[in-house]
Amino acid sequence: MHISDGILPASTCILGYATTGGLTWYSLRQIHRADNPQENIPKASLLTAAFFVASWIHIPVPPSSVHLILNGLLGTLLGYHAFPAILIGLFFQAVFFQHGGLSTLGVNAVMIGLPAILAYYLFRLHYLISKDNRLVIGISAFLAGAGGLGMATLIYVALSITSIFTNIGAEVQQTAIYGAFLAYIPLMVIEGWFTAVVVLFLRRVKPELLESKN
Repeated sequence: MHISDGILPASTCILGYATTGGLTWYSLRQIHRADNPQENIPKASLLTAAFFVASWIHIPVPPSSVHLILNGLLGTLLGYHAFPAILIGLFFQAVFFQHGGLSTLGVNAVMIGLPAILAYYLFRLHYLISKDNRLVIGISAFLAGAGGLGMATLIYVALSITSIFTNIGAEVQQTAIYGAFLAYIPLMVIEGWFTAVVVLFLRRVKPELLESKN
């Protein structure tokens, strides 16, 4: 899902960096409103590393393959820490492995990081139904994990329609976009399931990690 250098027009890349700057500022502002802003740094560091290596776990979806994103999981567990964590992870992926690119770093950060913040709020909806019901928490975590990737996929499709596939035929464009979207549907289920498993495990062994400090 990472967009590489040389694909998007310069105006889109500049807009991506501007939006990323705004979201980073807002995320840090929300983080510093907590009583102890440094409390979540170890957890954020660990999940940043998990996000960094997740792109190398490829899942075959014929005729190609997709890889884990984990933005929904990061959003669920980190809240506003998720956006700077994802930005850092994307930077190192681009520098060390040319996964994505530096010119498109801002766009990729918005595409993957913004849904992570939205996944955080999606998970917290379970407080409106039941704070302690295991089934409700599991379903909320599944929806956050799957929804984080789903929202990122929708942003990717929107960018594909407006910027990436503008110079090819409409039929080829439609096939490419539908193929990209359908390839990520099984991964949405996997990421939703994985997020639910992690959240329910943490709820049992270390529930304080699920309490937002943002």
